[in-house]
Amino acid sequence: MTDIDQTLTDTRPGIVICAWDAGESGWDPIEDLSGEPWSPSGARTVPVPSADPDTLAATLSAHLTDRRCRALLLVGRTRGHEGFRLQMRAENRALDGAQRPDGVGPSVARATAPVAEMVRALKEAGLAADATSEAEDDAGSYLLYRVLANLPDGSDTPAVGLLRAPENETHDAVQRAVKTAAQAMARHLSPLPRSRAV
Repeated sequence: MTDIDQTLTDTRPGIVICAWDAGESGWDPIEDLSGEPWSPSGARTVPVPSADPDTLAATLSAHLTDRRCRALLLVGRTRGHEGFRLQMRAENRALDGAQRPDGVGPSVARATAPVAEMVRALKEAGLAADATSEAEDDAGSYLLYRVLANLPDGSDTPAVGLLRAPENETHDAVQRAVKTAAQAMARHLSPLPRSRAV
C-alpha cells in the first residue's frame, strides 16, 4: 500500500498543530529521522508552519474545512506569566489592537477545545497550568479569533484551542506540554467514518 493510500484510508481524525511565531523552536513535530510528525493516540498530527498572520489564518481555516481535520492547537508564548496558559477567548481586534478588522463578526469568540481537561492533563504531567479569559495583543489572539469566527455553524464544530508557554520555558517542557494538550484534545475526537476518510 502506498503512503497516499494509507493517508486516504486513515480513519484517525486530524489535529492541526501550529506554532505561529517563526522564531518558536520549542515545538518540533518531527522527533526522529523518519520525517514523520509525532501524533497523539487516536489522531494524526497535521503540522502547519508559521507564516504571516493573515496567510496563516486562511491556511488554518482551510484545514478545518476539510472534515478529516477535527481540531486545531495553536502554540505560542505568554508574556508575564510563569505557567502554561490555555486561552479561552479572543476579541475581534486587529494585530495592532486599534480597530475591529471584522465589522460583522462577534466582539468575542470562545475556544471550542476541552480546556478544563487540557489543564488537568498538564497538571497531571507535572506542569504548572491554568486557563484564562484574558487575551494577549499578539498574533496568537488574532489567529484564534479569525479561525473561530470562520468556523461553520453546526453541531460538528472542530475543537480549537490556544496553548501559551512561559517565555523562558525550556524546549523539552514545551514539547511535553504540546503533546499533553494535544493528547487531551484527541481523547474527545471520534474516529472518522470510512466515507469521510477517503
